[in-house]
Amino acid sequence: MTTQPALRLAIDIGGTFTDTVLVQGEDTILASTKTLTTHQNPADGAMEGAQRVMGTAGRTLGEVTGFIHGTTLATNALIERRGASVATVTTEGFRDILEIAYERRYSQYDINLEKPDLLVPRERALTVRERMSADGGVLIALEEDAIAALLAGIDASGADAIAICLMHAYANPAHERRLRDVLTEKRPGLVVSISSDVSPEAREFDRLCTTVANAYIQPLMETYLARFAEQFAGEGLTCPILMMTAGGGMCTIETAARFPIRLVESGPAGGAILAARIAARAGLDEVLSFDVGGTTAKLCLIDNARPQTSRQFEIARAARFIKGSGMPVRIPVIEMIEIGAGGGSIAAVDRLGRLTVGPKSAGSEPGPAAFMRGGTEPTVTDSDITLGYIRPETFAEGHIHIDPEASKQALTKVIGSKLDLDATGSADGVSRIVDESMASAGRMHAVESGKDLAPRTMIAFGGNGPLHATRVARSAGVSRIVIPPNPGVGSAVGFLYAPVSFEIVRSRYSMLDGLDISGLNAFFGQMIDEARTVVAQGAGDAPTQTLRSAFMRYNGQGHEIEIALPDRDLTQDDAGSLTRDFEVEYAKQFSRPVPGMKIEILNWAVRVATLEGDVPDLPMTPDLSTLTPAVRKPITCDVDATEKQAAIVARDSLRAGDRVEGPALITEPQTTTLVSSDFSAHVDAIGNLVLIQDQKGGAA
Repeated sequence: MTTQPALRLAIDIGGTFTDTVLVQGEDTILASTKTLTTHQNPADGAMEGAQRVMGTAGRTLGEVTGFIHGTTLATNALIERRGASVATVTTEGFRDILEIAYERRYSQYDINLEKPDLLVPRERALTVRERMSADGGVLIALEEDAIAALLAGIDASGADAIAICLMHAYANPAHERRLRDVLTEKRPGLVVSISSDVSPEAREFDRLCTTVANAYIQPLMETYLARFAEQFAGEGLTCPILMMTAGGGMCTIETAARFPIRLVESGPAGGAILAARIAARAGLDEVLSFDVGGTTAKLCLIDNARPQTSRQFEIARAARFIKGSGMPVRIPVIEMIEIGAGGGSIAAVDRLGRLTVGPKSAGSEPGPAAFMRGGTEPTVTDSDITLGYIRPETFAEGHIHIDPEASKQALTKVIGSKLDLDATGSADGVSRIVDESMASAGRMHAVESGKDLAPRTMIAFGGNGPLHATRVARSAGVSRIVIPPNPGVGSAVGFLYAPVSFEIVRSRYSMLDGLDISGLNAFFGQMIDEARTVVAQGAGDAPTQTLRSAFMRYNGQGHEIEIALPDRDLTQDDAGSLTRDFEVEYAKQFSRPVPGMKIEILNWAVRVATLEGDVPDLPMTPDLSTLTPAVRKPITCDVDATEKQAAIVARDSLRAGDRVEGPALITEPQTTTLVSSDFSAHVDAIGNLVLIQDQKGGAA
């Protein structure tokens, strides 16, 4: 009996479009599509996409053996403030953790400074009498009378969700767990998040913020995930649904419902996973991942086929690029910079007569003016249509009809009339501003990471990534671009390569020269067992790998460096190698180690993940053959703003070794690649488009 290859479905719900991909076996894409996101019930747009790809492939949902889902719903709920009414419970005497924050202003001299909205007003900040020591000892016991008084305060607050963050609960969670159990029993309608589960790390402010954010979106996400699963089960789906996480792994719906904060930025994480896989196969050591959708642009640095990661990021910054102006969240996350610059970003002229683009987006409802869904404000997509880069006859597989005249009218009315420009001039201005914004974000992200963009290869995807890649690369100083197959649904494709994984970071303070080895090994064993239990829920008996690490610093410093540990029990002999590894990594970041300083370890981490498949070698690309396409259409050249005749080439007509000189538009069902007049494009042996800045690009 012949076994059928696995049939897997991936759905990524974004702010404007929902991307759906159906894959057979390891990486054979049977069908993919983009549908407009249905914000009232996102599952409707997802179901439309699923039914469309199933119909195209002649398959049914009942045949699907793997389903991976990512969504921006958690992110949008936090940004748009559409969550539950949350009350906090902290140790008596620590009511004002959120008010005090870091005890500093993120912009020291701004007299009109806007403080971050941390979701919980002081009147919903409650306390309970108890106290743990930093090593987990009970200093003040939690009394039942204290819980009764707390219940009365919760009732009076009108809260729907509770975030519990007690002092040093990461060292001993007993009091938090007792509170959770009593509250769940006495008030079964409440959603309760405890910091020792959500973020068991030192630093009370960050830990409380993460727990608050989790509690804030938990009711919404629990309802959404249950409805999503029920709707697909009703259409015949029988396999479990796995959720993409911000850290680049997958977890079960049940785990996602408990820790929805880990779903924040799950869609962009899929894109970074895709870019890392492409980098591994193509042998690219230094990569800039460039993912542009309808609402935002995401850029991520990838070295040696591994995306840059972080333990902390900020949500909903009051000042877009200023650290400290948002709500800090401590979870495992693929580190990237995200700005409000996508196809739906709205262009306007401010009161000083300056042309601005974003961060406000038209999204899918009402969408760009050209979509004829009620949108009247010009967007980046309207500009691309007016410049000739988006062709009505090839846009969105014909499922979305666009009106170029509506784009021109919106640009002329909102921008041209105020700046004395025609529609084309207005569109060119919008294009240059948004492209420079994306390039500036990439340069800033690289500088903050101590890296350079110039030697990197850009891997561009998303509905608008290939369309803007050459323009952004030119401004960022990047001369080589790779566009993978099916780039319009790149993040969803990336979901299919992600491992089932779970990461735990927990605080346990130790001096390196005085490690309690036996206690530490038992500590690791507990974390590994917890992580393996979560992974087994989604991966069954699949083989896994375990990664361990320590977050180390010199005694007295405020921040740590992550150092990899061997996957085995530690011994006293490991102290020397840990010292050397730390000093090498410290020297990479700060030029040299500090001699004579003692080293301390604050946090320990474990990541259990299913084994990743081998990445096949990249075959040699055949000798290049430059084509002379017969079909040409006028576009406004992005290099010198003159009109040029651009070659129109269907991507599926190209074969390995085919080369096209710019200007050209390479079209495919979900996106278009603009080959600027100073670039050429060729197809490599596995179907990637490779764009190289090797042309003069002057006026024809």
